[in-house]
Formats: sequence, structure tokens, C-alpha cells
Amino acid sequence: MLKVKTIAVGPLGTNCYLAIDPETNQGIIIDPGADKEKILRAVSRSGVIFTAVVNTHGHFDHIAADIVKTELGIPLLIHKLEMPRFKNGIADQMMLLGFGPAEEMPEPDQFLKEGDEIRVGNEKLIVWHTPGHTPGGICLLGKGLVFTGDTLFCKGVGRTDLEGGSDEELNKSLERLLRLSGEMIVYPGHGPVSTIEHERPTI
Repeated sequence: MLKVKTIAVGPLGTNCYLAIDPETNQGIIIDPGADKEKILRAVSRSGVIFTAVVNTHGHFDHIAADIVKTELGIPLLIHKLEMPRFKNGIADQMMLLGFGPAEEMPEPDQFLKEGDEIRVGNEKLIVWHTPGHTPGGICLLGKGLVFTGDTLFCKGVGRTDLEGGSDEELNKSLERLLRLSGEMIVYPGHGPVSTIEHERPTI
């Protein structure tokens, strides 16, 4: 099972995750939303070889420090339907909300789709396309855990009132997640870790 380190980044307290396979000492970075230097310090201290950066969706608070991919010389992966959010308006969004200028945004190296496998050493994460919060939002399903981005939180779900949001699509995505084993650990885009069983009564 993957070892997960959580780094809270940025004014919105986004969860950036270091997902690590202890057997091979390899890992990936999920949602580097801000605080590039904080993330790079954690990477350096870990002694882990990181092989990819993955964005669960394209909102600025999950991608603003994607430049770590250039610093580390590793590929950046995101769903293709997120490119409108990834490419348009991130600097304007951040300045408007008082978060300061964004880092230079690198180009993605690979577009993810439903069913893709992301290798993490000897472990793997399966891409689930889970639209609703955004059209190209994804969850990453692994052994005993799932990274849910802004689709599912502890005692909450992703908002749908932003551009590209859809209540109907989100409900379909949530229904799919809730069919997982109740013991599955949920690593959300914001807030504390939960489980599928804990979230069933709240949705």
C-alpha cells in the first residue's frame, strides 16, 4: 500500500500529496497547488525519487506550483478537459482573490483518461474520470485508498457553481465512489482524511 504524506499549501489549504511506494522509494506528487519551495523541501527531505506530477483538476489552487515538475525534471499529467482552466485565467484568478502572482505554468506532458494506470514504483493508481466539480476532474484509485481531489471531502462534496460545474455529473461521480469498499481511505483536495464508510451518510 502507498505511503501518503500531506502538505497543506496555499491560502485555501489545498492538500498536496506525496504518494510513495516504500518498497521502491519512488513516488508521485499530486496537486501542487502553491508553496513551491515548501513542496520541494518536503521532496528533498523524503529522499524519494519522484516520477510524475498529477493534477486532479485545473483550478488554480491545485496547479499553481506545477512548476515543480520542471524543477524535478518529471512529467506533468492532467485530464485534457481541464485545459481551459489550466491555460486560461490562472494569473487573473489569483490576483483577483489576493493570492499574489502565479508561478510560470509549464505545459502538460500527458493527458489522462478514464482507466489509465499511473505507476508509483510497484504500486499503481487507476484514473477515474469523475466530472461534476469540473468537466475533467479525476480521482485516483489505489490499493485501499482513493485521492478524490475536489469531488469528495470529509463531510462535503465539490461545489458546482463554478464554470464547467454540473450537479448531475457530480452526483453520478459520487454514486460511483460510494460503491467502493467502506474501508477505502479518502484523501480529499481539502480538509481531513476520511473513509468511504464515513462519507456515505453525508451524501
